[in-house]
Amino acid sequence: MKHNDTIVALATPSGAGAIAVIRLSGDAALEIASGIFTSVSGKVLKEQPTHTIYLGHIKDGERVLDEVLVSVFKNPNSYTGEDVVEISCHGSAFIQQEIIQLCLRKGCRMAQAGEFTLRAFLNAKMDLSQAEAVADLIASDSEASHQLAIQQMRGGFSNEIKRLREELLNFASLIELELDFAEEDVEFANREDFQKLITKITQVLKRLIDSFATGNVLKNGIPVAIVGEPNVGKSTLLNALLNEERAIVSEIAGTTRDTIEDEITIGGIGFRFIDTAGIRETTDTIEGLGIKKTFEKIEQAQVVVYLFDAQEFKVSGSKIKIEIEKIKNKYPRKPLVVVANKIDRLPKNEKTNFIDILTPHTSHLTPISAKTGNGVEDLKNTLLNFVNTGALRNNETIVTNTRHYDSLLKALEEIQKVQTGIDANLSGDLLAIDIRQALYHFGEITGEISNDELLGNIFANFCIGK
Repeated sequence: MKHNDTIVALATPSGAGAIAVIRLSGDAALEIASGIFTSVSGKVLKEQPTHTIYLGHIKDGERVLDEVLVSVFKNPNSYTGEDVVEISCHGSAFIQQEIIQLCLRKGCRMAQAGEFTLRAFLNAKMDLSQAEAVADLIASDSEASHQLAIQQMRGGFSNEIKRLREELLNFASLIELELDFAEEDVEFANREDFQKLITKITQVLKRLIDSFATGNVLKNGIPVAIVGEPNVGKSTLLNALLNEERAIVSEIAGTTRDTIEDEITIGGIGFRFIDTAGIRETTDTIEGLGIKKTFEKIEQAQVVVYLFDAQEFKVSGSKIKIEIEKIKNKYPRKPLVVVANKIDRLPKNEKTNFIDILTPHTSHLTPISAKTGNGVEDLKNTLLNFVNTGALRNNETIVTNTRHYDSLLKALEEIQKVQTGIDANLSGDLLAIDIRQALYHFGEITGEISNDELLGNIFANFCIGK
């Protein structure tokens, strides 16, 4: 792929709208834009200073295509680090294509997916982890995922990795220097300070690796499986949570034959609720497949909501207790919220009765009426409490990217080998091998170590125009 030519693409979503932005980047961006743009003030675009905007017309010869605003960003003070021109035109799909086709005829080529951000990376305007955060920011659909992407795009994570890599690189240089003076038995790298650094790096890596569990669910949303016997109100609860008639509700047991999923945001955190088929013994083949899928969804969920009919507790209380214990034993690491539904139909004394009996079996018992909405907000608050958002509030670094997580694991493995070598009093040349590998994995995260295949995989997931 060439990176010294001039590219063009639509930077706003395709389709008709009030305005659209067409972006050009490259050595000839100003020359090409100047050739098709006539300013109302008579100014020549390529002669104007950076970070300025001009009103005028885009012309194909004598034919006027549109009245536009053109923004000029000269290298190196632009998003890509190259000369960039942005044309804000009217949002007609016809006008957009006419202007882009005109740019192509004048010497541009169509940008590939993520190529503007790729050029920003190649021109050292951002490192690789920051570039990936751009894609996360575009895809963010909740306050939490937005905040995480902004933090990474501003370099919070990469700065921490760069500091560790730089400190380790300094010691690696000293150890490599010792190898040149092996016969003199000279020690340039203070082993005590080196041990302190290895301990520090190990602690930081473990903290970052542990943060991935939180970061991944905050970025992608927290899957919550709603389970229970047929006709206890699972679909009604889903509709109450979403505040819309998403699932079919009827008095007929087994109405929900397949899983139904939808997402909402609670307290800035995305939750993906999964309404599952009721769990019971059945001879119905289709319903049986739905129940099988229910257990698959429980496996995938981060939180399980077990729903029962509070009216039935008097006759089936012991069975409900057994079901709660089964879920707790089968999924001991998954938070379990027990929800007593249809409390609006209960006398007050019966409500107290099931709470007293079930409290020893679960620390999260929430009485609700999915039909009236009573208690639904309490359930939302209970779910929100399962999410550790303290790190977000304190601006701590949270890892959200699987590629970064994998590199951190590999870096930690190499650092642990270095620690083993220190404990065994190994020579510097052997320590240097593992240090080099750790440095390699650090460099993979920020892009100091990269290859065309890696970059291709990353930027292929971007939208065109970014």
